[in-house]
Amino acid sequence: MKRMAITMIAGLISVSLSACGSGNSKSEDSSSNDNGGKVTIELAISKSSQDSAFVAQDLLDEFEAKTNIHVNLQLLPAEQTATVLQTKLAVNETPDIIQYNLASATTDLNLERNFEILDNEPWVSRLLNKDVLSASGHVYSFHVSQDTGMQGVVYNKDMFKELGLSIPQNFEEFLAVCEKIKASGITPVFMPFKDNWAANIWPAAAFADYAAKNDPTLFDDLNANRKKWTDIPEFATFLQQQYDVYAKGYTNTDILSDSYDMAVGKFLNKEVAMMFMGDWLIENVAEKDPSIHLGLFAIPSSEGASLGASPLGGQLFIPKKAKHMTEAKQFLDFVASKEVAQKIVDQQGYVSNFNDVTTPKLPDYKQEIVDQYITPQKTVLTTDAYMLVDRSELYRSLQDQFAGGKTPEEVLADWNDKFNQLMKDKGIAGF
Repeated sequence: MKRMAITMIAGLISVSLSACGSGNSKSEDSSSNDNGGKVTIELAISKSSQDSAFVAQDLLDEFEAKTNIHVNLQLLPAEQTATVLQTKLAVNETPDIIQYNLASATTDLNLERNFEILDNEPWVSRLLNKDVLSASGHVYSFHVSQDTGMQGVVYNKDMFKELGLSIPQNFEEFLAVCEKIKASGITPVFMPFKDNWAANIWPAAAFADYAAKNDPTLFDDLNANRKKWTDIPEFATFLQQQYDVYAKGYTNTDILSDSYDMAVGKFLNKEVAMMFMGDWLIENVAEKDPSIHLGLFAIPSSEGASLGASPLGGQLFIPKKAKHMTEAKQFLDFVASKEVAQKIVDQQGYVSNFNDVTTPKLPDYKQEIVDQYITPQKTVLTTDAYMLVDRSELYRSLQDQFAGGKTPEEVLADWNDKFNQLMKDKGIAGF
């Protein structure tokens, strides 16, 4: 039945794939070799990521001029990217390179089974931070940046200064900050939990910080069924913390009706002071109004917590069944070269991940993150980086908590049951 389903999906999507591989491509050449001996490699990327630095036309043209290797882009429908790639990998219609997210590749695309280990590639020895490109002890992906996108509490620095507030170092101090902001007539925290993933920012960082400091093998144990999500009482405490911020009246009223796309406006209008979110929100606000000064501090779930680091997005992967393995690796070598990597890092404002590529002058908020968290190594990869299965059911359970339907303990119990089933369905040992 699974084979039949795969065949049916492949048939249904084949027309879409053809369009993505040719009509929506930046090239009309979709053949593997032309009469001049030119090799064409296929790079699959979501349409929502067309602004990726790795597929800029001038970069692809330079690569082709130097190597006689043409890169043909397969632009995949954003809402079907995972399904299309799963089908391609299953029916051996494998692209030579795929741009995806490491954490999602682990959960969606069976990373270890389907993708090439890149440990021995020449550019790996120049990396400053292998962890953001690695899983299960191996480098599986490529990127020129080590800036994964940091998650914590986005806050209005001017409001904090006006009210004489300091960055809270624990949960009690955070509640005190919220109380002072509320007394000034401003909503302390914006919670856009209509988008259920937003409810996971606090626990994803808090869980990971706890594990890093108290039980470094915790996620390995959870993924091997040696421990259950309900075995860690601190997890329930962290879920209760986030709920308490809401229950004490420190948030917007309609948290399950308000969505993330309202966030920029809330900060532009100075209606809110803080939000549990990533530093990408700061960039989005700065683009609209550079006069608003936002910053980021760690989720204050425990004393001196580390800043959450999102799994790095937009990496390049090479499938094991790539038809042009050598040429695909040549493309990574080209982008990793000092000259090309420096150009990309400068243009994109990245924090360089190569020891011979210089990080450019960064926006003030990002430089603060580098100085206060990245350089002193006070960051921790969020829980998402360790998950082997889809987390949607966890997000929905978090929504249920705020709807008044579940206690923190019930959220964890429900997720534990779903997690076990998902791991069993995936064939993970121990489940």
